[in-house]
Amino acid sequence: MGGLMRVPASLLVLLTALAGGCAGPPAPVQNVKTAPDETINLHSAGEFTEGDTAAIAHDRKLAPQGAQASVTVESGRGETRTSLVVEGLLPDRRYGSHLHAKPCGKKPADSGPHYQHHPGQINPQSEVWLDFTTDGEGVGRSSARQNWVLERDKLPGSLVIHAKPTVTSGPQAGQAGDRVACLTLKEDA
Repeated sequence: MGGLMRVPASLLVLLTALAGGCAGPPAPVQNVKTAPDETINLHSAGEFTEGDTAAIAHDRKLAPQGAQASVTVESGRGETRTSLVVEGLLPDRRYGSHLHAKPCGKKPADSGPHYQHHPGQINPQSEVWLDFTTDGEGVGRSSARQNWVLERDKLPGSLVIHAKPTVTSGPQAGQAGDRVACLTLKEDA
């Protein structure tokens, strides 16, 4: 076919839309869903500092100098598994911990609300709750498994450690006190 190049239909649609294309109403926006055979991996790890929003301490009394954490999220094949390991926090103490909607920032509220797979539902079936109790050395672990997969267009942005364990029922359900520390999640390449 001497010099003719085949252009994928999706590229033609995009080029037509950018050029002002066909008359008529714009096509509806399509959400980017996770493919059935796709796995999404998110992670973060680091020592909590006061300036680096990748791993930031908001309360040095509850996340002392040297405190650190590591979190992994693997989502695919109908489920999402999340694991958290912390070190250097206060010994023999209960903390709450959740995935949040936005990345960490300088202010505790910058990480936004809890990530909710089912918007408006405040429970461990919709949110990822990772409460833990530290041992005598300030080490703690937690894991959670949900029977749903993350949606590519709606990934959580951070993991936040809270000052208190999560309230599991009643009008305060989902609350866990002040935000102590935050890890910004990154997707594995």
